[in-house]
Amino acid sequence: MADAPEPAVPGPLGPVDRQALDEVVTFTSELIRIDTTNRGGGDCRERPAAEYTAERLAGAGLEPVLLERTPGRTNVVARIPGTDPSADALLVHGHLDVVPAEPADWTVHPFSGEVRDGVVWGRGAVDMKNMDAMVLAVVRGWAREGFRPRRDIVIAYTADEEASAEDGSGFLTDRHADLFEGCTEGISESGAFTFHAGHGLSLYPIAAGERGTGWLKLTAEGRAGHGSKVNRANAVSALAAAVARIGAHEWPIRITPTVRAAITEIAALHGITVDLDEPGFDVAQLLGKLGPAAALVENTVRNSSNPTMLAAGYKVNVIPGHATAYIDGRTVPGGEDEFRATLDRLTGPDVSWEYDHREVALQAPVDSPTYARLRAAIEKFDPDGHTVPYCMSGGTDAKQFSRLGITGYGFSPLKLPPGFDYQALFHGVDERVPVDALHFGVCVLDHYLRTA
Repeated sequence: MADAPEPAVPGPLGPVDRQALDEVVTFTSELIRIDTTNRGGGDCRERPAAEYTAERLAGAGLEPVLLERTPGRTNVVARIPGTDPSADALLVHGHLDVVPAEPADWTVHPFSGEVRDGVVWGRGAVDMKNMDAMVLAVVRGWAREGFRPRRDIVIAYTADEEASAEDGSGFLTDRHADLFEGCTEGISESGAFTFHAGHGLSLYPIAAGERGTGWLKLTAEGRAGHGSKVNRANAVSALAAAVARIGAHEWPIRITPTVRAAITEIAALHGITVDLDEPGFDVAQLLGKLGPAAALVENTVRNSSNPTMLAAGYKVNVIPGHATAYIDGRTVPGGEDEFRATLDRLTGPDVSWEYDHREVALQAPVDSPTYARLRAAIEKFDPDGHTVPYCMSGGTDAKQFSRLGITGYGFSPLKLPPGFDYQALFHGVDERVPVDALHFGVCVLDHYLRTA
């Protein structure tokens, strides 16, 4: 006879049992130890992490499928049948790859998964093996309890999110859309974490939008020649001038509905009433009054274009005939036409540009029943916290899943102590997550998925 599950944790943690709280820490640590570094050159191998998650999903009675576009670049998809066949399905997705980490820069080895002083250390601790582990812990807890959600829940662990997503969510949406049949909404990373806004104000930003991605390749063609000679067709000079213009460009303010809601709610929590439609309204001045909370909106009130890479030449005394540069461009929803026209002007007649990678901007409604349930789940477990909508400055796999008509929200809940800079740890050194934050996340996620 199988052992009965330990009693549910009493008090405000709801029906989550002690084993789920232990497992989320174990799973986070063990997933971190599986090095799934994605450098963008195709050398990442997510398969060991995919097999790890699939094994634990199977242990919860599910039937996960492993799918690859490229050998070793493995995705996992499983469906939990709901009790109401007429209800829309919900997608819960997380990626298995991580960005590179240089061990010499870290206090703790980035792939150790060490648990030290109540904190789990390592690359992926917040982006996003923590959320991957939370989902596993919740699903396995349901299996022990015998619980079934109202609606079908599709779980997807993807490859290649930290690069182009061609081997991950892009491949899944293009080739395996049937696995997501019925899904109308989804949740994933980069939202519902504690943001300490000063003076005891705790915010929980829930992502309801993403800026679009426009990674650009600039090319200048000139006349090769000796470095000591006059050259009016120097490709490096033309490219450098264009890059300088792009880097210095001040993009105009463009307030989208999600950012409007974010500014309005954050300002109100600071005791400030705003009218964004007032002629001459100065957004920059308002941001200056919001203190640390300005960081939640300042990167999403306009398009952006940051030069990131340059390549030209092979010897100091040879003027090359060819030079290239790369720009990390981001566009607010509705801002792509302006972005293209501005790049045409800034690059000028001597430099051409093309998209190296391009993805759409997203918006999700903040007055929807789904957003209300996300908000309620956070506030149930932290009544003193204040949820606010926000738009991500970057992007996630929600962009690819939007091709299937799935509306995405960023919701990977964590309750973090003051001084813990969650956003700085994304792709940063000494990435880590408190054990208590993982416990909070499991409880919030469990509650939301039960009520979704």
